[in-house]
Amino acid sequence: MKKVHMLDVVVYVVLTISALLCLAPCINLLAMSVSGQTAIESGKVMFWPVDFTMQTFITLFKGTSILRSFKNSVIITVIGVCLNMAVTILAAYPLSRPYFWGRRTFSKLIVFTMLFGGGMIPTYTLVKQLGLIDTYAAIWLPGLISTYNMMVMRSFFENIPEDLSESARIDGCGEWRLLLKIILPLSKPVLAALTLFYGVAQWNTFMDVLLYINSAEKMNLAVFVQQMVQSQEALKQLQNVNPNEVIEVASEGIKSASTVVMVVPMLVVYPFIQKYFVKGIMLGAIKG
Repeated sequence: MKKVHMLDVVVYVVLTISALLCLAPCINLLAMSVSGQTAIESGKVMFWPVDFTMQTFITLFKGTSILRSFKNSVIITVIGVCLNMAVTILAAYPLSRPYFWGRRTFSKLIVFTMLFGGGMIPTYTLVKQLGLIDTYAAIWLPGLISTYNMMVMRSFFENIPEDLSESARIDGCGEWRLLLKIILPLSKPVLAALTLFYGVAQWNTFMDVLLYINSAEKMNLAVFVQQMVQSQEALKQLQNVNPNEVIEVASEGIKSASTVVMVVPMLVVYPFIQKYFVKGIMLGAIKG
């Protein structure tokens, strides 16, 4: 029988307590979102729903623009991730090829952008001069590629045996076909991991929306939830729609429900790519 060391026990206990502390706020939010108004206002709700009800979510969906904000977030995330991944692949692949002239110089110049940036005001001025204000392009284009993600993908491509590429070229395979038919199918782990990185960043984008988007109809879910939590503007929408329904739910319950709607999509997506996550990042970080 394997001997259990005291240090291992201490580590597992500490990690378990840390995990529970991280989960506690999420469980509390979920419990409050499905609890009754009286229980919430009296402070009875902790980690288990009291007077279970779905009225909070019904009121939230009927009385606010959360569905529109949710749709906007989906549009921003889906199109943004597709653009991010396409540009990242097109940048990482040539930099991973040993025969690409000047790849070390280009890599150093790209890494330089991780250390120094233009800043908020110059970036806003540039976006405005390009006529991108109040368009989603203002969100997608400035952050079109992440240098860190590109370097991880480049390293992963470099770890793929060069013999495969040479064999493909002998058979008459061009660069585009080599990339699409051989390199990318072998790179599912890093593609899944970076898709998750980009997806979370696009879904949670907040400051860019505040800076560049002026129309309320184009606001995403992150801004909607912030307005719901920090101000009374979103809550006033409920009163304008049906004042009688507001009495049936607590404002804290509405805020909790909106936060749950914000968090759940990422939690749903993560399990499907979790098996690729660690492998993709570790293999992509071996060289570089």
